[in-house]
Amino acid sequence: MAPALLTAVDSASHVHLIIGSNPLAAARCTRSLEVGAKPILLAPEDATLHYGLAKRIEDGEVQWLKRGFHQEDLTTLGREEVDRVVDAVFVTAGGKGNLSTLISKSCRRLRIPVNVADAPNLCSFTLLSTYSDGPLQIGVTTSGKGCKLSARIRREIASSLPAHLGDAVERLGTMRRRIWEEDHAAEMSQDLEVEEEDVGQSATFNKLVTAESAEIARGRRMRWLSQICEYWPLRRLATITDADVEAVLHDYKSSQLKQRAGGDSSVAVAGRIALVGSGPGHPDLLTQAAHKAILSADLVLADKLVPSAILDLIPRRATVHIARKFPGNADKAQEELLDWGLEGLKAGKVVVRIKQGDPYIYGRGGEEFIFFRSHGYTPTVLPGITSALSAPLFADIPLTHRGVADQVLVCTGTGRKGAPLVPPPYVETRTVVLLMSLHRLSALVESLQQHEYPMDTPCAVLERASCPDQRVIRTTLEHVCAAVEEEGSRPPGLLVVGHACNVLHQQSQRWIVEEGFKGLDSIADSCIPLAEQVST
Repeated sequence: MAPALLTAVDSASHVHLIIGSNPLAAARCTRSLEVGAKPILLAPEDATLHYGLAKRIEDGEVQWLKRGFHQEDLTTLGREEVDRVVDAVFVTAGGKGNLSTLISKSCRRLRIPVNVADAPNLCSFTLLSTYSDGPLQIGVTTSGKGCKLSARIRREIASSLPAHLGDAVERLGTMRRRIWEEDHAAEMSQDLEVEEEDVGQSATFNKLVTAESAEIARGRRMRWLSQICEYWPLRRLATITDADVEAVLHDYKSSQLKQRAGGDSSVAVAGRIALVGSGPGHPDLLTQAAHKAILSADLVLADKLVPSAILDLIPRRATVHIARKFPGNADKAQEELLDWGLEGLKAGKVVVRIKQGDPYIYGRGGEEFIFFRSHGYTPTVLPGITSALSAPLFADIPLTHRGVADQVLVCTGTGRKGAPLVPPPYVETRTVVLLMSLHRLSALVESLQQHEYPMDTPCAVLERASCPDQRVIRTTLEHVCAAVEEEGSRPPGLLVVGHACNVLHQQSQRWIVEEGFKGLDSIADSCIPLAEQVST
């Protein structure tokens, strides 16, 4: 069964035909009145009416036709502007009788939405279990599989929301409308400056307005308001006041006035850059700050090894460049990325440089900081979980362990421009993490042996940490080269050397290969807020 198209229908002044007199009919009438529709009840004169329904009929809120259903009711009881066709039909007595089937078929033929209680096969639409707080409405459906479960989920969602969130929605809607009105008025006034020949030309009359600058202005307005909705905590949004709205609008108008003052656009529209660590690979391991930065980006510059799960978070409006790094081209590709970033900054864009792991752990983040600062743009640097610490954790390797390892050393397996590594001295209680080491593993192991590392020292090759295709090879320095040669390489990867590798896992074979990542599975469902579980 295909998923339903969930919509919000403006039902003001619509005619809802409600067939039946049971408590469900009363509930349908109440809901119709709440959304501004006009309910017409069809039920025999001798029907027993629910008290609340009888009261609404007595007060004139519900029209009661004291008879059964007639075929022509579908095309004679509606609004004049739609040729008297009713807008929706609710059959509350269930779908067991022939009458319910007849009504359903007739409505479908006339394209009238119809809902039959407890008969999903006769319905062209179903009602959601709804929570309302002013303009805020949240609906949950199980597609006819269980209305009680829908109600339960709706209650859970509603209970997690702060009070008065609907008021915040109302105020933010006011803010959005005022921004649009003020921007529209400013654009109209600029047009008048051009059209009125008897008025002197403005200082900006001959200023070139490019499509790019107009696009940047629109993007800035949209991003300015969306960031408030996206990043302010819900509890903070729920307490937003009229004074808060005025203060935020004042800040917005101040920035707009500076832009329209006719000054240098590079001053009015200043670009911003963030160097963002994406962590080892799994999107759940991004920091909240990194995620927010990615969502705010106009231009994204990403390392080649940043996983697709991270790249999928980039908003569609953003331009994305992936580093074209390959052996012999690394420096040129780096220069190309820097040039793209600088070009975007000069155009007033929000530039996000995504770097795997942490920007300052063998990520050339310091070099990029110096480059952009030298051109007048000081980056914001956001940390990422480095694979040097997280990959061993996901491989069940405690880098320190009482009585086994009391120190950790992180270093690169490759010197500058591919020069051989001079390894650190061997210390039995030290765990050494060697990043970027697998492409020259044989020379690295030979160098370790020359510096008195015992060949029976436990080690592990950790590849694609936290990604679905994560792989761990547990072995010793004696067999690690043979293991990688036989199993193949799966970059990015690192090598962990030290007795900590054997704390949680012992092995008697030359090497053991472990495939796949399940490090977050056991807590995923319990950690995801229920509202997000429903939306997905």
